[in-house]
Amino acid sequence: MSPDASSKPCPTRDQVDAWIDSIWQLVESTPCPAQLLQEEQGFTQSLGFRHAPGCQFVRFTPAGMSEFYGYWQPAHATPAPLLIHVPGYGAEVNAHPDLAAAGFNILHVNPLGYTTPAGADESKQRDDNWPVLPDTILTHGEAGYRHWLANAAMGARWALDQPQTHDHRISFFGSSQGGGGSLLLASMFKDRGARCVAADVPFLTDFKRALGRGAYELFSQMLSTVDDPDAAWHTTGLIDTLSHVHRLHLPVLLTAGGADGTCPPDTIEDLFAQLPGTRSYTFLEDVTHRYTTQFIPLAAAWFRLHA
Repeated sequence: MSPDASSKPCPTRDQVDAWIDSIWQLVESTPCPAQLLQEEQGFTQSLGFRHAPGCQFVRFTPAGMSEFYGYWQPAHATPAPLLIHVPGYGAEVNAHPDLAAAGFNILHVNPLGYTTPAGADESKQRDDNWPVLPDTILTHGEAGYRHWLANAAMGARWALDQPQTHDHRISFFGSSQGGGGSLLLASMFKDRGARCVAADVPFLTDFKRALGRGAYELFSQMLSTVDDPDAAWHTTGLIDTLSHVHRLHLPVLLTAGGADGTCPPDTIEDLFAQLPGTRSYTFLEDVTHRYTTQFIPLAAAWFRLHA
């Protein structure tokens, strides 16, 4: 960690808690109708892809916000616990038939409408990339990941209301941004039924140590252009998983790749060292940045133990 970065302002626990409360206020004050879609309603049959019986896209239309989509994958036998999956920074959609077969309902939520049943909505990109991180910093945490997390929570609340789902049994998982996002969602749901979280090579973790490396280069570039770098550091602290460890008392599984230059393993090790509860850390030697092959079997075991 550079001396300059280490001295930059971080939000207090109370400020992090207040930011999470502001997201819940947005969620609870925003009507969000949901519609399960049939294949004739805009599905793209890319590469011959077909949907397993019962698996459907869900259109969410929150009042005053862009519509966004989820992908609903019910367990083979219900009622069952709920797993929420969120995407990496590429906004990809992931299906998890193995976890559905293992006895879990899965809702993949794709916030902000970046990806739809017909593919990516590139009109929402800026400079050939998704703007969720820059929007967070430029609005001082009022948009960007605040709306991303609100969308994910809206989807989760819909899934919890489904007859296939056990009340108050919700867990979170994802890779890269999805790993960091799943940790932030676990922080949000800490008193709302959260059971556990599994985060593969998580982004949004230890910005100060990661400054200028891999996926964190985008933030480094912004620091040279914003009018108030200290405010940017403070805002980024709101979405840094290290700022949420006081809220993460549930079981947490982490993985890191030894050759991962995008989400460096030392940042994930810092998070692991600070977590207060049951935790697991798997270091995968020579693994570069990707949705790691080992993660889903590890996560499935974690969910069987804790979800």
